[in-house]
Amino acid sequence: MNTDVVITCAVTGSGATQDKHPDLPKTPKQIAESAIAAAKAGAAVVHLHVREDDGTPCRDPAKFKEVCDRIRDDGTDVVINLTAGMGGDLTMGPADKPGEILWNESDMAPWSERLDHVRECLPEICTLDCGTMSFGNGDLLMVNTPSMLRALAAGMKEIGVKPEVEVFDTGHLWMAKQLVEEGLLDKPPLFQFCLGIPYGAEANTVAMKAMKDQLPEGANWSGFGISRMQMPMVAQAVLLGGNCRVGLEDNLYLERGVFASNADLVSKARNIIELMGANVADAEGARKKFGLKKLV
Repeated sequence: MNTDVVITCAVTGSGATQDKHPDLPKTPKQIAESAIAAAKAGAAVVHLHVREDDGTPCRDPAKFKEVCDRIRDDGTDVVINLTAGMGGDLTMGPADKPGEILWNESDMAPWSERLDHVRECLPEICTLDCGTMSFGNGDLLMVNTPSMLRALAAGMKEIGVKPEVEVFDTGHLWMAKQLVEEGLLDKPPLFQFCLGIPYGAEANTVAMKAMKDQLPEGANWSGFGISRMQMPMVAQAVLLGGNCRVGLEDNLYLERGVFASNADLVSKARNIIELMGANVADAEGARKKFGLKKLV
């Protein structure tokens, strides 16, 4: 069991949730304010996406910069973790014409462009989605080929930011370990187990333990489940020796029928952790545990 737990709050995500929650953070100001509130509730790390003002996802470096500046100007100490997953979305054509790719519904960017906001903002962490998979029941693919991943990992290393390797299934973990062996991910690597997203690994004990048991020696890790499995996976991650993630990116509800805020979800996770007899780490504790360095 982990007795010094880092809570990450995933503030808004890039899913089509803007019309499903009345107070989902959308603008840079709202995202920053929600991240600050989550930090004050006990999140040592905030994981950030940005959106257009209407709530649709985007990867505009200027919006990321505004969010980061607002958080830093507030003075609340929190580790900033930026997504670098945007720019790898491919929507195939229908089953009888898969080659007719729907480019108007796709967002495929060169690896270097996917790091423009990371170079601009210099966070302590950015994410590396370590594989390709179907996303949902349609024809959308999250595309991260081995050559893309090697380029992204090398780019992150050059910038000096710590990759948080997001693994959605055990094959992604296999690829990540290869990157460690090739020296593209510095030791100790940092992993995030993303559970319950169709059609990756399910959010249950068996899947989380299978991933934990295959980690390279000395790796740090966190894990989360989406929707109603968010809080059960908090407890499960702590019991297996890991850290946890909560937030509106992964779950919109505090309980059945009750919309949550990010601070609500962090507070609930903190309560679970402390009732288990563990402590919640602050931002400086997270830096020491994960081997992070402030670039700004």
